[in-house]
Amino acid sequence: MTSTLAQASPTAAPADPMASDMQRVDEVIRQRLSSEVPLVEQIGRHIVGAGGKRIRPRLVLLFAQALGYQGQHHYELAATVEFIHTATLLHDDVVDESLLRRGRPTANAVFGNAASVLVGDFLYSRAFEMMVSVGSMRVLDVLADATNVIAEGEVLQLMNMHQPDVAMDRYLQVIRYKTAKLFEASARLGAVLAQSSAEVEEACAAYGRALGTAFQLVDDLLDYQGDTATLGKNVGDDLREGKPTLPLLAAMQRGTTEERQLIRHAIEHGEVDRLREIIAIVHRTGALEVTREAAMKEAEAARLSIETLPSSNAQKILLEFPARSVDRSF
Repeated sequence: MTSTLAQASPTAAPADPMASDMQRVDEVIRQRLSSEVPLVEQIGRHIVGAGGKRIRPRLVLLFAQALGYQGQHHYELAATVEFIHTATLLHDDVVDESLLRRGRPTANAVFGNAASVLVGDFLYSRAFEMMVSVGSMRVLDVLADATNVIAEGEVLQLMNMHQPDVAMDRYLQVIRYKTAKLFEASARLGAVLAQSSAEVEEACAAYGRALGTAFQLVDDLLDYQGDTATLGKNVGDDLREGKPTLPLLAAMQRGTTEERQLIRHAIEHGEVDRLREIIAIVHRTGALEVTREAAMKEAEAARLSIETLPSSNAQKILLEFPARSVDRSF
């Protein structure tokens, strides 16, 4: 599916209607990464400079624009949510012992676990400095709640590790907490800045929550469908980390007794020696289709939640985002 948005570019691409806005956000990010401690800047720039889709900052900007905000604080808050996201990535990679992200060695692989965790803490604290500078208690409330819920999601995921009998609602709870919550907060912030009604704010939040859920479901799917070069991470990382994601849960429900036992054993032990066999099972049982259908359902829920927003270019882009998030290869 095509879109007016540029694909996964952290900086301005010629076809990107948000080019100048994203350049402003990148300028804020560069300024706010400044530190008298060289290693802080070095690690921060290593992971932020690796790029990424910058979806969360875009949501802040797009919802602010769609709802008529005329100020400048949306740039600061767009950078703020990117800092929070980056901090979670630094911590995630340490917990998961990941070695590759966005096609580059992870910060922990280059600089060590201790430095990565501490710089993640720096980014969190810098993010709170940035949100305070906006001078809105509601902004503080939204982002403080988000960071708290994200942390709870990390712990929930840790509890689910190597547990093949995880219930579907528990799996989705981790996604809602760990991934979708920051999407939700990013969308909500645009409405807060525009001083929208509670009803409109909740519609924006519902969009972010559903979009974030769809996005993570596709991420989980791609771990069994993509390749390392395209994904920018090692295929099978989820299995190695013992994560019982929807493709595996669906494959166990639909597979033979022997296949179910193979997947259970792999989850319990984080074993990737038979990854090719497991990927074949995931494909054969239709588990990828189950996962994509779940993602498409969330994407449609996101789109429907903002149909009543005022018509604008920003709303048009937001209406395209959900389907585009499902129809991707990385």
